[in-house]
Order: sequence, then C-alpha cells, then structure tokens
Amino acid sequence: MLFENIAAISTAPIASGVAIIRISGESPLDIAEKMFISSVKPRDFEPYKMYVGTIDCGNIKDFGMCVYFKAPRSYTGEDMVEFHCHGGVAISRAVLTRALELGARLAERGEFTRRAFLNGKMSLSACEGLVDMIYAESEAEARSGYYLYKEKLFKKIGGVQDKLTSVLALIDANIDYPEEDIESAEFDNIKNTLIECKNILVPLVESYKDSSKLSSGVNVAICGRPNAGKSSLLNALLNCDKAIVTDIEGTTRDVVEGKKDIRGVRFNFYDTAGIRDSRNEIERIGIERSKKHIESAHVVIMLCDGTKKLTEDDRTILDSLKGRNYLLVANKRDITGGRIPFECDLAVSALTGENIEALERLLVEKVSLDNVSFDGDFLTEQRHYEALKKALDKLDAALFNMGAMSLDVIAEDIKDAWKQLGLISGETCNEDIINEIFAKFCVGK
Repeated sequence: MLFENIAAISTAPIASGVAIIRISGESPLDIAEKMFISSVKPRDFEPYKMYVGTIDCGNIKDFGMCVYFKAPRSYTGEDMVEFHCHGGVAISRAVLTRALELGARLAERGEFTRRAFLNGKMSLSACEGLVDMIYAESEAEARSGYYLYKEKLFKKIGGVQDKLTSVLALIDANIDYPEEDIESAEFDNIKNTLIECKNILVPLVESYKDSSKLSSGVNVAICGRPNAGKSSLLNALLNCDKAIVTDIEGTTRDVVEGKKDIRGVRFNFYDTAGIRDSRNEIERIGIERSKKHIESAHVVIMLCDGTKKLTEDDRTILDSLKGRNYLLVANKRDITGGRIPFECDLAVSALTGENIEALERLLVEKVSLDNVSFDGDFLTEQRHYEALKKALDKLDAALFNMGAMSLDVIAEDIKDAWKQLGLISGETCNEDIINEIFAKFCVGK
C-alpha cells in the first residue's frame, strides 16, 4: 500500500548523543533531496547504507547522517528515510519541522508499526510484542514481548489455522457432492485433525495462569493490623522511603504501591491500610480498598508484630485468608532475636532489612515462578487467552457433534474457531481492536 509521507522523532525527546528522525511513505527521498547536502545526492543513495553530510533545516544546520530504506525491505514495507543528527532537543525538532514543511505529515501514535502491519511486514501479535518490549520494566516482560515480536505465537496459531482450512476444504467438498457419503477415512481424518489442533492450543491456554505473571507482574498485598510495620516493610522491600511511617495507628489510609524486579520478574507491592473496625469514614474507605487488593493479589504477606502473641484481630485476618496464597511473616526480628511467640513462615526486621532477601526468595517460590520457562510456548496476553478459549470451545462443539449433526453445522463451529484465532494473527480483528493496540505506542514507532 502507498501512503502519504509521515515523519516523527523516533528517539526520546531529551538531550542525548544522537537523535533519529524517521520519514516513511510514498516519496521520502523527495524530502531528503531538499534538506540533505552530501557528495552523493539522496536520489543516488545505495539503500541501507549511511551517508554523511549536512542536514539543512533552514535556520539550523547540523552535520549528520542519512540512510534510505527501499520498499518493501523496510520497517514499514514502504520507502523510508532516516536522519541521524546530534541529539539536542532544538536540533531534532528543527529536522522534524523542516520535514513537515516539505510535505510530510506528523505521524500518529504507532503509525509506523501500523503501516508495517497493514503492509504484511508484521502480524498483530508481533506488534503487541513490540509495544510490550518498549514498556517492559523487567527482564521477564522484555523476554515475553520478544516471544511475540519474533512471531513465535503467530506461527503456531497460523499452523492451526492452516489445519482448520484444510478440514473446511474437505467438508466443503463433501457438502458439494452430497450424493457421495463421506468415507470413513475422511471422517477420521477430520476428527484427528481437530484433536491435533486442540492438543496444540490447550497447553497454550494452560500456560496463561503462570506466564501472565511474567508480562503484567506479580501482585503482592501486604496486610495486617495497624502498626504491624507494613509501611516499613514496603520501604525495606523497595529500598526507599515510599510509604509514610509513624507510630500513629491508621497512618496508611489508602493503598501505597511500589515495584521491584526480583529474579527478572516485576513484583507489584501494595501496602494496604491496617484492617480493623473503624468509625473513621476515610479509614473505612481505605480498608475496603485494601480488601479488594488482597482479593486480587497473587500472594498476600500477612505481617504480624513478632514481639507479641497473635491477637484476635490477627486470627480474624488469617481466617479470611484461608484458601488463599499467603505468607505469615513476623516483624521486629531485630528486637526478638528470632524468638517468635507463634509459628510463621519467616521472621524479618523491616527496620534493619534483616531477612528481606529471604522473603523475596519465599515470594518467588510461593507464586511458582520457578515453573515458568521461556524455553517453550507460553501465553501472556489476556486478549489472546480469551480468543484461544473461545476457539477451543468451538472445536469441542465440532468434535461433540461429529456423527450426530450435519457437516455444514460442524463447519460453522470450525469457521468460528478459525475466526477466533484470527483475532490473534490480525486476520479477523476489527478496527476498534487494532486502534486500541496501536494507541499504546509512542509517536515515532
């Protein structure tokens, strides 16, 4: 497809060593011809080769480089030009402004990648992987994004779609010639192919429960009675003064959040308001919010004062955590010397940081991250998970109805399964889904 020229700064809008201004569309070389002065004219550039020269922006000039990417072997699949200039904010903006004056339009968020998708250079899932890599805050998020970006999921889903297409072709052939009953061998072939497709998709769906923690992070709620040291523990885990700490009960009125990378995985910590009966309206609202975070957490740290026996309030909170994934942690080990008057998973000192690393190791074990691997296939996106579940439901319906329903009814279920898989590859996505995905991108990518 040919689109109008668009331009944007592709590097961060801050002072840096180098800035890159990207132009893509039907005629970016026309713009380069008017603003790049070198011994070789842009029209004569050898594609994919850097040329040095002067970038003429009108009032501002800079000595930099220019490279031409020839369609279709470019990021967007269309002709592209990049200017590499010194990374001053004023310089990069001047280069962009001049490109816009010469006929380019300012690119929208994610428009370069959107054109790559529309021109068949990338699948929709690869685009999602790319934006995950851009915003990754941990090694695990970057690696899970790279899995999508390298089309690994797309190839697996595409393989299943190809199998379903062959089954539909076989069914269509038998529907077109109803006077000839479907042979037993063909019937078995259809059934076995559907089972084969299920066997590919089921492990992907099952991987979502643990693998999703890699992309969105592990949510950890720190709960307990007021003044147990929850805010101090959050600060110790983050190694900074994130939460306000005082001796006054009920200091934390709202949930305080913080993030930390542990073994390459992002952990999202939530310091919750102390749970107790309160007549204070503001504190009650904070306690209700705390309970919601506790309910949605992957693991809960129940923090108690290690210098005292468990109180009735402590036991009430522990009863509410039955059936949930939690750790009972005693605080103030620096005072008790490790002698705790109740059984717990670990004793720590939020004040001195003693055993904080041991707590981190327990958290990793508690959420079973050791069972999550990047070596096999996995699923991290909620959207992909929902599409695969629906596709499996349709395949189950087709298998259940085989022999009992007509072929055209079975074919409809198989077509619906194919369409659900197309939501991942992008073949059946509507404009709203596509817009939502590319709205996550920054301008210039």
